Amino acid sequence: MRKAIMNNMQDLSDKDRFVFSVDCTVCGKKWTSTPISFSKAGETVISEAKEIVYAALYQNEKQQAALKAVEEAKINLNFCPVCKSIVCDSCFMICDDIDMCVECAAALHENGELVEAL
Repeated sequence: MRKAIMNNMQDLSDKDRFVFSVDCTVCGKKWTSTPISFSKAGETVISEAKEIVYAALYQNEKQQAALKAVEEAKINLNFCPVCKSIVCDSCFMICDDIDMCVECAAALHENGELVEAL
């Protein structure tokens, strides 16, 4: 699931904060991670050397924020084992044999209950 999330994650970060999103592959609903502030947000860069240091720090913090976003997404989204898609609770079903997205459930004539309804 981690790889599928990372492959579908969009970077919405700016110079002051890190935030990522993933769209449900069925309905398109956007899940957005909790924003994380850059540790040097709002600070004035006083030299070229500090600009290089801040740029490296920004990239390190962004990588860490992306990893946290993936873990957060794993809690808030679902992975369909049939089609390998990432879907929201409105599009994921708890079925008798194996849980799956609503599109796979319909195609395979499986019944179940939507996660959102639970």
